[in-house]
Amino acid sequence: THLSCKLTVQYTKQLVSWMRGHEGAVSSISVHSSGRFAITTSSDTAQLWDLDTFQRKRKLNIRQSVGIQRVFFLPLSNTILSCFSDDSIFAWESDTLDCKYQLPVPDSGPRVPYKAFAITRDGRSLAAGGRSNLIHLWCLGSQQLIRVIQMPTLVRTVRQMEFVPDSFDGGANQTLGVLSQDGVMRFINIHTCKLLFHVGSHDNAITAAAVSPSGRHIVAIMDNGSINIYSVQSLTQELNKPPPSQVKVISGGKADEDFSNIKVKVRSDIHRAAKSSDRRTNVKILRPPFGSGAEEKENDLPAGLNKKRLVALLKGFGEYPAKYSSLTDKGLHTAYLSLSDKYPIKSQKLQRGLQRLLSALAHWSAIFGEVEYLPLIAFPFVKLFQNNPMLCFEVVATVLVNCCQHWFEYFPNPPLNVLSMAENVLAHHDNELLQHLVDCGVTSQLYVWPLLETLFSEVLTRDEWLRLFDNVFSNSPSFLLMACVSYVICCRGPLLLCSQKQDFEYFFHHRNNLDVGAMIKETYRLLSNTPPEIHPRTLHSDFTPLTKGQYPVFNHYPEFIVEYQSKERERIRLQEMEYLRERGLLAQEEEKLTQQRAKLAAMKRELKVKELQLLDATRRRFLQHEHDLRASQIQRLEQEISRKVSTALFIHVTRIGVQRATTFPQLRNNPKYKCFPTTFNIC
Repeated sequence: THLSCKLTVQYTKQLVSWMRGHEGAVSSISVHSSGRFAITTSSDTAQLWDLDTFQRKRKLNIRQSVGIQRVFFLPLSNTILSCFSDDSIFAWESDTLDCKYQLPVPDSGPRVPYKAFAITRDGRSLAAGGRSNLIHLWCLGSQQLIRVIQMPTLVRTVRQMEFVPDSFDGGANQTLGVLSQDGVMRFINIHTCKLLFHVGSHDNAITAAAVSPSGRHIVAIMDNGSINIYSVQSLTQELNKPPPSQVKVISGGKADEDFSNIKVKVRSDIHRAAKSSDRRTNVKILRPPFGSGAEEKENDLPAGLNKKRLVALLKGFGEYPAKYSSLTDKGLHTAYLSLSDKYPIKSQKLQRGLQRLLSALAHWSAIFGEVEYLPLIAFPFVKLFQNNPMLCFEVVATVLVNCCQHWFEYFPNPPLNVLSMAENVLAHHDNELLQHLVDCGVTSQLYVWPLLETLFSEVLTRDEWLRLFDNVFSNSPSFLLMACVSYVICCRGPLLLCSQKQDFEYFFHHRNNLDVGAMIKETYRLLSNTPPEIHPRTLHSDFTPLTKGQYPVFNHYPEFIVEYQSKERERIRLQEMEYLRERGLLAQEEEKLTQQRAKLAAMKRELKVKELQLLDATRRRFLQHEHDLRASQIQRLEQEISRKVSTALFIHVTRIGVQRATTFPQLRNNPKYKCFPTTFNIC
């Protein structure tokens, strides 16, 4: 019942995905026929998931006053059917989530608060039932209520329905299994209204059931924790028969046919877990009576109430029971706003129930907002009456008024007068055990008070606790205190072996091997054999029931201490709120500083990047300058080399010319060679 969905591989048990998103417990999961999509439903929302990516595609939000019963895919189609707590049923297109149609809420006949639904394999017919023995059969093609089937009178509430597939029905299933509040699952034919067979019984009740896809087996989870598998073939011979060769259609089963006069009596044998029975049961077909009068409509109220019964209640008491609601309307008491921090409970339902109960008690009397052990007293009753909070409150209030007399006179200390009386009773009946406890430094605050402040819930099992309190509620208020002394006497053997204080503390806070029947018997012996001068009845008043109209005033406590503690708690709460407010402001300032630091760091990074870019550009310019400088130097060297080469060549040619002129002087004077210069300009 976690607030999310986990998907695991069937064989390797490996976790594939964890899909979170629900605020309430997931009540049902529906998978599309293609296997690509799934719908998870809780009381406050339904969510559509893509199973390829395990991501949420859509979320259905509703008003807080209207809860969701179930949302599921129709077989062989892309239609989603959503059923709400106000009995409205909508059909949606799964691709676009556009509303296709809404089934009309029947405006006549007895109301059937829908809780259970079943759909045929072809997706054309819907069966709906709930807190009634009536089952509505809808035709989804025409969106009309075509039949109302009345189950036997033993059926008061329909918890679950399942269609049984047949080899020859072509998906238009005809056999419907109906699991009712008595733990019996009855299987009927929705067309002939014949009760075919049933499984389960009052002694061997069924809590849930499933039908195999082939329709050959039924798996049932029994109330005792076992799982039974039934063979449908051995239970009935009506299924898996070929249809007759010739069928004459008398009526097309239109929505406007009048079924009010059709009554079918069951004439076939009823089989129960392969056992035949000669009983005959009528399964009636009723058409919603369009001619029902306004008075009948007015008298039929939800949750099993009736206007006539309410009028009788009003005449008897002068008002409807609103004294408890006046306490709950005040909301959560400030003393129990953070109850889950000190007393964490795994079940959120029990946690909220305990919180509401303690808040109502604190609004009733201020002392109950200060008593630290009150959750220990109240929790067993919250767990026992978790579905009836008003009854739970009045039972706890009755226990506080009667069994907890004089407990709060020494508040905030334990009730020393009550503990002393228990010690006197123990001294009279088992002085040796009391002396051993005294020698070990153990007082009644250690061996009596843990039993009283928890009402034995820590040392007894559920069945033992219920057995004890059957006797507590049937006797005088002093029975509970005598039961504490009886518990100590019945455990004298183990206690005489204990010598350390921590051993005694552990003993009276944990379960021990004890015969509760012997303890109760010893309690009655103590009640009858204790002298009057030390008997608890001298301290306790007789049993006093809660007053009618208004709850009694409870002020048996030091009011100034409670008021002081209440003021101190309120002062501390205000200081905590101020501290939280300041811490919130500091958190906001710290968030701003964090954002500023982040911005500053981003600016630093940006400046660093720009600086690196500038350095890189400067380095590139420097390298380019070095390259240009070297190129110019190389060019100058090349020019210098060329000049020197030219000079050297000129000198060399000049020398050659001089040598020739010296060697051939006649050529210089010969006019024939006057045109030749004496030197050669190479350049």
